[in-house]
Amino acid sequence: MNIFSEAIVEWYKEYKRDLPWRESSDPYRIWISEIILQQTRVAQGYDYFLRFIKRFPDVKALADADEDEVMKYWQGLGYYSRARNLHAAAKSMNGVFPETYPEVLALKGVGEYTAAAICSFAYGMPYAVVDGNVYRVLSRYYGIEEPIDTGHGKKYFAAMAQELLPEGKEAADYNQAVMDFGAMQCVPKSPKCEDCPLIDGCAAFRDRRIQEFPVKSRALTVTERYLHYMYIEVGGEVAVFRRESNDIWKGLYEPFLIETPAACAPENLLNDEKVPSFIRSDKAVMTYLCGGVRHQLTHRTLICDFYKVELADKPDDFGRSVCWVKKEELSNYAFPRLVVMLFEKFGLW
Repeated sequence: MNIFSEAIVEWYKEYKRDLPWRESSDPYRIWISEIILQQTRVAQGYDYFLRFIKRFPDVKALADADEDEVMKYWQGLGYYSRARNLHAAAKSMNGVFPETYPEVLALKGVGEYTAAAICSFAYGMPYAVVDGNVYRVLSRYYGIEEPIDTGHGKKYFAAMAQELLPEGKEAADYNQAVMDFGAMQCVPKSPKCEDCPLIDGCAAFRDRRIQEFPVKSRALTVTERYLHYMYIEVGGEVAVFRRESNDIWKGLYEPFLIETPAACAPENLLNDEKVPSFIRSDKAVMTYLCGGVRHQLTHRTLICDFYKVELADKPDDFGRSVCWVKKEELSNYAFPRLVVMLFEKFGLW
């Protein structure tokens, strides 16, 4: 084992995190944990993992579940395609988790990193993991200026990570170690360089360029979207709609939505042709609850206005399938975090 890998493994033996998915070599549990942690910090994903595993303890339980229930257990984690892919992959397994790297990689929603993690941690196979933590640790230590967001850069880091992987049983420990090291020691901002076991060989520390690594070739473009949610209530029931299009939050529920290309003041919104006639009617009692609520996603900033609309009768011209839900039963449905915050803010469930 080289100096870098040996130092990482020794550090891990002393500082490794006590995580429930590390208590087992069950590939199903490892798969669930890795999917949760793809876009989620450990502190946030910990409790979600425990609840998810308690309800869906194995492949069959997950495959047999209704998609709405799976989405409900995922509510608040974001990136909801992960939950849909988990459900679809479980259905494809016929009750048995695959045991080879190509079969694991073929699962819906599983990429090279996740397949490597599962096969390494569950089966002891010699596949190196490369995630954001690994990019950061390797690029800083070796001073690598190859951009991590290009095809060539990804191949470069994958090959390097594989070369650094120890042989035999220590391969899995090394994979866990380098990820923990990036998450706990070599963090993005204010890394703990003063007590780092790699400081003597770290190129970024030596050259005082710590914040320059890892290198990216392009900046993230963030767009704005303007949402106008209408909480439509008739006799104690609320109109909710399941998002079906290939867009954010697919499979989750939400109140009636009008989306505009730019900000739209409450006094102008009723002029939008997408607003149904029954909302414009004198019989509708429309209350502006709040506006300009900002909700940040990775590539989008959502700017939301929220209204309450009270009607005497249920309308039939929504233009899409509606589900009328008793107010006290709204919590049984999976809503985006933004909607949950709005419901809670105004005591609407």
